[in-house]
Formats: sequence, C-alpha cells, structure tokens
Amino acid sequence: MARVPYAEEAANPELARRIREQRGGKMLNLYRMLMNSPPVAEGWLALLTAVRQQCNVPALYRELAILRVAVINEAPYEFAAHVPFARREGMTTDQIEGLKALPAGADEAAMHGYDETMRAVIAYADSMTREIHVPDAVFARAARHFDTRQMVELTATVGAYNMVSRFLEALQMDPEDHS
Repeated sequence: MARVPYAEEAANPELARRIREQRGGKMLNLYRMLMNSPPVAEGWLALLTAVRQQCNVPALYRELAILRVAVINEAPYEFAAHVPFARREGMTTDQIEGLKALPAGADEAAMHGYDETMRAVIAYADSMTREIHVPDAVFARAARHFDTRQMVELTATVGAYNMVSRFLEALQMDPEDHS
C-alpha cells in the first residue's frame, strides 16, 4: 500500500485530462501520486513524454535501458510497466527475463542473449545506475552505436528512469495489473 494517498482526478481535472491524453487514455498510479503536487506532475509529464515519445534513441534500446534500471533498483512496478513496451519493440521473453538474472557489470559471456548494441546499453545503464560515474571505456562502447543526440537521450533516459524507480519505491506505489 502506498505511503501517501493518491490524488483524486477531480481535484485537478485539466491536469488529469492532459496526463490521460499523453498516456494513451490511462491514469497510472504513478500519475495519481504525482497529482498531489501539480507543479511536479507537470514537469514530470513533460520530461517523461520527451524521453518516451520524442527522442531518437530506438525504442528497443530505450526500453532495454528502462528495464535494466528497474532490475538494478529493485523496482518491480517500473519493470512490469515496461515489459509490454519491450515486447512490442522486439525483445524476447528470454532477453526480458534474462535481465533479472544478469549481475551488474556482467561480462560478455553472461550477456550471450544480447547483441553488441544491447550489451553496450546494459553496461551503460549499469554504470550510470550503480556507480554514477561512467568509465570512459563504457561510454565509448555505447557511443559507437549512437550519435551525439542519441547519447544525450540515452543518458537522459537512464537518469529519468532512475528518478522514476526511486520515486516509486520510496512511496511504495501499488502496481497496476499489466497482465
């Protein structure tokens, strides 16, 4: 059970309308919680809409990074919410489930089910999430697969979803049923 009550949509119907409009008609518990602070909800909506819908990083790699952050931060709500997106972008069940068993900083042999770009994204997400400071070699490996804009966007994605997972877990948010 969430540590803070969820806001009622009726308290801010215009904000609720915009959230639903940008989130495919849905009002997730995450946004119900954020609506307790309309300015934070507005900023969050703008940032996460940009990350999820306006970036040039291929969606497969965006979703891979998000799932990896969720695993490292032990954020099951975030993981469950993004599995359908990852599947839609072509990730296999083995790849999705494999992220849960993959140790942080895993070597190449442990990442046998992932192509070179996926391995670079996993290593980048691992470094940003666990160590904060990304080693030059890890950055260079990712940069071989993405242009300058995409590197900024991949970095913003990992950073944003670290924020998301920390918010979800600190407030012990109730997950939706994503089955």
